[in-house]
Formats: sequence, C-alpha cells, structure tokens
Amino acid sequence: MMGPGTTWYIAVAAVLFGIGTTGVILRRSPLIVLLSLEIMLNASNLALVGFSRQFASVDGQIFAICVMAVAAAEVVVGLGLIVAFTRRKMPLDVDTLTELRG
Repeated sequence: MMGPGTTWYIAVAAVLFGIGTTGVILRRSPLIVLLSLEIMLNASNLALVGFSRQFASVDGQIFAICVMAVAAAEVVVGLGLIVAFTRRKMPLDVDTLTELRG
C-alpha cells in the first residue's frame, strides 16, 4: 500500500472536524456556520474513505458519496433560507434567529 497510512487520514479528519466545530460554536453568521458544517461533513468523509482504504472495501466510499449528497441538499436549503432572510432585510445573526421556533 503506497501513500500515507490510515493514521494520517484520521489525524487530518480530526483537525478538520475540530476547525469546523470551532466555526460552528464561535461564529454568528449563518453562512459561516454552514461552511463550518460542510468542513465537518468533509472530515467525516475523509475518515470514511481512510477506513475504507484500510479494509480494502468500497462500503466507506459509497457511504461517503451518500454523505456528499446530503451535504449538497443541506447547502441548498441553507442558502435558500439566507437569501430569504436577506430579501426581507432581517438580521442574519444566529443568536437572534428565534422566530423559527414553533
């Protein structure tokens, strides 16, 4: 097996997931929160592909493709909400988005 081992893939995935978590916790802009969630999903995809490569199975890669499809749908819905809020001139602060509660 050529290239870096599974440990390196998991280490990079953990760093990316940590960066994404920090972005979700610290930022107030919904766009930055969505980008941070995307980083977290890509970190999980990297871990899935790394383990899939270690065990010589394509199951992890297929599941990573499914996660990418869910991430794409999440981005479409999230950006649609951000555009709707911007058109209504509503504040785009995550802490003040309490109007969505039922």
